[in-house]
Amino acid sequence: MLNKRHAKPSPPLSDVALQWLIAALGFTVLPHLGHLPVWAGILVFGVAAWRGWIIGNPRMKLPGRWLRISLTLLVVLAVLLSFKTLFGREAGVALLAAMMAMKLLEARTHRDGLVLLLLGYFLVMSNLLYSQSPLMAIYLFGVVIVLLAAQIMVRRQHVALPTRGALRLSLRLSLQALPVMLILFVLFPRIPGPLWGLPKDAHSGLTGLDDKMTPGAISQLIASPEVAFRVRFAGPVPPANQLYWRGPVLWRYDGTSWTRSLDLPRQRFPYTVQGKSIDYTVVLQPHGNRWLFALELPYSLPPDSGLTTAFEMLRRNPVNELMRYPVRSYPHYQTGDLEPVWRWRALQLPPGNPRARALALEWRATQAEPAGVVRTALAYIREQDFFYTLEPPAELVEHNIDHFLFDTRRGFCEHFASSFVFLMRAAGIPARVVTGYQGGEINTLGGYFIVRQSDAHAWAEVWLQGQGWIRVDPTAAVSPARIEGGIQAAIDPVSLPFMARRGVSWLHELALSWDTLNTLWNEWVLAYGPDLQREFLSGLGFGPIDGWGMTIGMIVALGLLIALFAAAHLLSRRAAADPAVRLYERFCARLARRGLMRQAHEGPLDFTARAALRYPQWAAQLRRIGQLYASLRYGRALPDAAALRQFRQSIGAFKG
Repeated sequence: MLNKRHAKPSPPLSDVALQWLIAALGFTVLPHLGHLPVWAGILVFGVAAWRGWIIGNPRMKLPGRWLRISLTLLVVLAVLLSFKTLFGREAGVALLAAMMAMKLLEARTHRDGLVLLLLGYFLVMSNLLYSQSPLMAIYLFGVVIVLLAAQIMVRRQHVALPTRGALRLSLRLSLQALPVMLILFVLFPRIPGPLWGLPKDAHSGLTGLDDKMTPGAISQLIASPEVAFRVRFAGPVPPANQLYWRGPVLWRYDGTSWTRSLDLPRQRFPYTVQGKSIDYTVVLQPHGNRWLFALELPYSLPPDSGLTTAFEMLRRNPVNELMRYPVRSYPHYQTGDLEPVWRWRALQLPPGNPRARALALEWRATQAEPAGVVRTALAYIREQDFFYTLEPPAELVEHNIDHFLFDTRRGFCEHFASSFVFLMRAAGIPARVVTGYQGGEINTLGGYFIVRQSDAHAWAEVWLQGQGWIRVDPTAAVSPARIEGGIQAAIDPVSLPFMARRGVSWLHELALSWDTLNTLWNEWVLAYGPDLQREFLSGLGFGPIDGWGMTIGMIVALGLLIALFAAAHLLSRRAAADPAVRLYERFCARLARRGLMRQAHEGPLDFTARAALRYPQWAAQLRRIGQLYASLRYGRALPDAAALRQFRQSIGAFKG
């Protein structure tokens, strides 16, 4: 081990290099201000301003060791108090940014500068835990260029390199690395799933459906303009009454909330399908849960997924990254018999709501078949004074179903679905709540379908002998416009987020154009996994290709790129040779075409003297060219621009 006493000391940081570091780290932290605690943002930029002020005032000194230690302990304590932990995405990023500020307070040497740069690169990567949009990618690419320029200034601080020169060199290095990046991105064999685990809170804040539905849960999602998923249909878009995107199925009711039952997925389809299929590809946004969405009912499964008894598509792992999967669905199907255990679950009700129970028993007594009870219930909702509203009464009472059916009669889709399933179970008809999305918006520019969180919906399923499970949407009874025209057709559009207001305004069209760009980015960059990689390479004419083929192709492509770079480097070196040598070689080539070859041992004076004897009419010009070249190449004084210009003019004037 090298003795520290004999280690070469790290050179000090110059003021210019330190200024570059402060600017680069400021750009690095800037996108984090939206999710950092207020005190952390003030700390980072306050310390950066303080250090910049010290640079401008050489008499000021950096804080002492014990003050820095005390500040560091206070920062760790502040992170701990803010997040109750030092681990995870939120706490980790805050701690990293704060420690970078503390390091800036003691940065004096070249080694300190390199540590700060490494922290900056880590903070750049941590931004991708919050946003992976194309705008963020462009910004972070710019930040990397600035960080690389700061690294150049730290490494070459003994060279008087101007600001423009550092940025130009950084940009050139980054552009030279782009072909390598593209080859690795396209050809490096992809594996399913991430290479390493992320913090537990890395995907916190994701919006979407839950495995529990309480009054108001879905109406809260309506206020979100976030995209749930995008769909490309292989054929025409199905009619609106078939656009039911199936998600979690809820069985258990406790008087207030509906929740899922534990149901393990299997690799078989417990139903028969009829008629024509609908083929499409879904690009699903991360939502942190296991379920996938498909039109009712799916008849193909993405890799590492299965189908539950309730016809939910469940993935093995939560969807924490953009996911692209093809699906085939059939809108017409027959689900068959109902197993006793699931029949029992589909009839369970907690005590309470006596008026709803009495109404259901009355219907059952007057109807010979369960299908008649279903029709009677839909007629009741359609003919009574029920209102479909985004702002139902918020209070929770003891008998919620009774309160909704007989008192308020104002609710959103979850109120209608919940009450309908309760009535069916009270009448002895197996029923359950299905949540998902209904409808969507076509983006004609991109040729795909957009389903947003504002399209969240809940409906009912009842089981009828001889028909199996059938979909019944009580919302369609009270508000048919919700199904045919989407949420914006059923309620006041002013209460919806901007992107959920479908119209022809130029702002909306501009937003859809931007969404098209985001979709291309999502499909070809974020969702570029093993399946899409094989599909893309096969489409280029390579045919079926496996991991070994990709690896060989990657090595060959990188080898060709290195050879190309080497050839370009040699050509550039040749082009950058001494201009006086290039001019003299051009002059010699001109004489060679006249039959006068320069010998290998001849210097410029001897060669031009021999040429003057052969061509006495140009003797003065020839000797002048030889003298100028000898002076430029072998004179004691360094050649200057004026001498080179005179040499070039002499050769240009020579007409031999």
